[in-house]
Amino acid sequence: MCLPLIVLKRKTRNTGITVSRYPEKNSYIMKNATLWKALGRNFIISIILFGALLGLLWIAEMIFPSVALLRWNDPAWVVGIPASVIGVAYILTIRDPQNYTGFYAGIIMSILLGTQFVLQGGYDSAFLFFLVFIPFQMMSIYKWSRNKDDGGASFEPKFLDTPRLILSIALMVFITAGDWIMASIAIYHEPIFENIAVKLLSGLLISSSFLANYWLIYRKTDSWIYWFIYSVAGIGLFIILGNIFSIVLFTFFLVINSMAGIAWIKATKPENLNWAKIFVKK
Repeated sequence: MCLPLIVLKRKTRNTGITVSRYPEKNSYIMKNATLWKALGRNFIISIILFGALLGLLWIAEMIFPSVALLRWNDPAWVVGIPASVIGVAYILTIRDPQNYTGFYAGIIMSILLGTQFVLQGGYDSAFLFFLVFIPFQMMSIYKWSRNKDDGGASFEPKFLDTPRLILSIALMVFITAGDWIMASIAIYHEPIFENIAVKLLSGLLISSSFLANYWLIYRKTDSWIYWFIYSVAGIGLFIILGNIFSIVLFTFFLVINSMAGIAWIKATKPENLNWAKIFVKK
């Protein structure tokens, strides 16, 4: 005689994050099906959002013919569209700190973005996506998909402790400075990249996305702080470069990343705040 499958759900302090608890032996397939369905829903949401965005940009081009917003003749831009759609589905999915299926979307996103940067001549960013982010996302799948009792990470997000916070900030400064040096010496030869702000923002894009992806492996709430920095740096960079579509896109990312970050912060238990305890009223 088979016992009925029971799934218990606990909603974490009204954050929008639902952490599911499954019986250990006979619910693995059910659990994975639920997680993959969530990824599928997020893909549909992302497609609808980007469809609406592209439609608005097309209308804007019709009203203002002199403004080029949609560049269908640019292969790098065309590759960037599905990369962005998949990227939003990825962020919406990992907003749930137990849904590792989002990282499969993250791998596809990284392949497309790496290809986009190769087409644009941004070989430093292409290197980052192909040889750093994809391994990071594979590690995240491994860590997030394991049960806590099986040596996996807890479902509960945590802030970094103070020593790791200091190390993380130092690493961000180091990577930003390294990209600045590379941009000054070897990589970019266009006059725009002689702009100090452009080099700084470009370095921040790389360093913040590196740290965001790394700390996601260990379910650290700090990762969303770096995603926030990434979004703001992208908006600033593309304002300087005059790329209206990318400004809109990174503003979109800012909203999505901020929503996910707020959800993780609210879901972080007081005992897991670590360095962030300084912001808690006693």
